[in-house]
Amino acid sequence: MDKYVVDENQARIDLAAALRMTVRADMHEAVANHYSIALSADGKRFLINPKWVHFSRVKASDLILVDMNDPEATRERQDLDTTARIIHGQVHSLCPSARVIMHLHPIMTTALASLDPPEMPAIDQNSARYYNRVAVDLHYGGMANSEEEGARLAGLMGNRSRMLMGNHGVMITAPTIGEAWDDIYTFDRASKIVIAAMSTGRPLKLLSHEAAEQTAQDWESIPDFCIQHFEEMKLILDKECPDYRD
Repeated sequence: MDKYVVDENQARIDLAAALRMTVRADMHEAVANHYSIALSADGKRFLINPKWVHFSRVKASDLILVDMNDPEATRERQDLDTTARIIHGQVHSLCPSARVIMHLHPIMTTALASLDPPEMPAIDQNSARYYNRVAVDLHYGGMANSEEEGARLAGLMGNRSRMLMGNHGVMITAPTIGEAWDDIYTFDRASKIVIAAMSTGRPLKLLSHEAAEQTAQDWESIPDFCIQHFEEMKLILDKECPDYRD
């Protein structure tokens, strides 16, 4: 972790790209939700999208550099959402592997999070990616507005990189922006498949433990696929809205 090095300029470009892609995938919600990437090994310094700016308008230069080592200045920033500072600041600091954090409220994923119990059943190749690999938060109590709540969520993540937040949404963490974006994209796609299957009223045909576990491991063996998906999407953005790089 001491050798953790991030090119801030590239991180800004990639994070802005991920925000733009999220709008194109119709996973955004008004001017809410946040994506961040740690710039320091301890997670105290990170980039995050600005408060109440639509994902489709965010440029690389718009991203906020947050320094949790200066809490007073951080709390006083008018362009930084309180819940973003609390959740992302705590998870980056307390979960060393959470270099990138993406938190969203997509419609179908939030519908899945609102079931009793919230879960991602393994019924196909996409949903099996998350087999036994999702933490679940069952204690939604309103918007996160305390350091304690941020720490609680970080503790629930444990060694998992995804959290289905009951009655709330989803949080995905990953080593890189490309892996995180592909993961949150696939999570929402899997949610759509599960909800569509449930809507028929017929029983779900669950994969066996062996098939689901093997599929999850197969996904874990191809991070280059996830990164290439992200890079291909960036090529589309470069043609259609290159200002995200500004």
